[in-house]
Amino acid sequence: MNQVHRSGQVWSPVITPFGPDLKPDADRFANHCRWLVENHVGLAMFGTNSEATSLSVPEKRALLESLVEEGIPAERMMPGTGHCAVGDTVELTRDAVNHGCAGVLMLPPFYYKGVSDEGLFRYFSEVIQRVGDERLRVYLYHIPPVSQVPLGLSLIERLLKAYPQTIAGIKDSAGDWANTQALIEALGGDIDVYSGSEHFLLRNLMAGGAGCISATANVNPGPIASLAARWQDAGAEQQQAGLSELRRVFEQFPMIPALKSATALYGGDAAWHRLRPPLVEMDAQQQKALSSALDQLGFEMPGHRA
Repeated sequence: MNQVHRSGQVWSPVITPFGPDLKPDADRFANHCRWLVENHVGLAMFGTNSEATSLSVPEKRALLESLVEEGIPAERMMPGTGHCAVGDTVELTRDAVNHGCAGVLMLPPFYYKGVSDEGLFRYFSEVIQRVGDERLRVYLYHIPPVSQVPLGLSLIERLLKAYPQTIAGIKDSAGDWANTQALIEALGGDIDVYSGSEHFLLRNLMAGGAGCISATANVNPGPIASLAARWQDAGAEQQQAGLSELRRVFEQFPMIPALKSATALYGGDAAWHRLRPPLVEMDAQQQKALSSALDQLGFEMPGHRA
């Protein structure tokens, strides 16, 4: 893992397919990941939209290994490794480092609420020191609407000062552009700042950020990656408007079931409808409404395969 400042990058928190027994389907997973990479999107597997907290550490390790065995480049991977237990985080993070992944996306321990910055610093520090590998690159994951455990600027600055070669970036999924902009202005010269949605992709890149790590990159990778690569070209604002219009369709529904339904419907593979409890698939009425809205925008997933 080499520390390289990134710009114009798009990553997808890869949705996870399940078989009838609700076990992860490694073949479908690999095919989906390969399709994303072919569309110039990196793989932030085991993120929120991957149903990561419903996957065990052994399951995640097995999926990661299966991708490597399939020949999917590890340098295009940024697996989510953050767990509430330090030992689980260390175990999966070591695997990612040893496979040569570009970095790891690390949630804070999220079960206990109202924890101090001191406690969070000790958690990340403990993980980094236990992994003990100079190749490790950590991308912090700030998603307070879900985790309820925010990562403030002072904490990030302290971690960066303590581990300047290890803290490589942050994904800001607070949904507040002002926060992302403040992170870029304060830290953008030292770490990669990613927006958590393509809604902010153009603004992020114009401000000096790295790009986005976005749920809808699962289903619309090519157009999002195209804007990230050509954001300085004429027509970028129009491209951004189109991306946001499509994103708003998905935001009308529960995001993970909607992503899986779209993949099932437009990829021609009903197996993608499955989710692990406690999440449930969209009902027939929701699926019809989603399909109708997407058809109106001319949506498609060219080249996707089961």
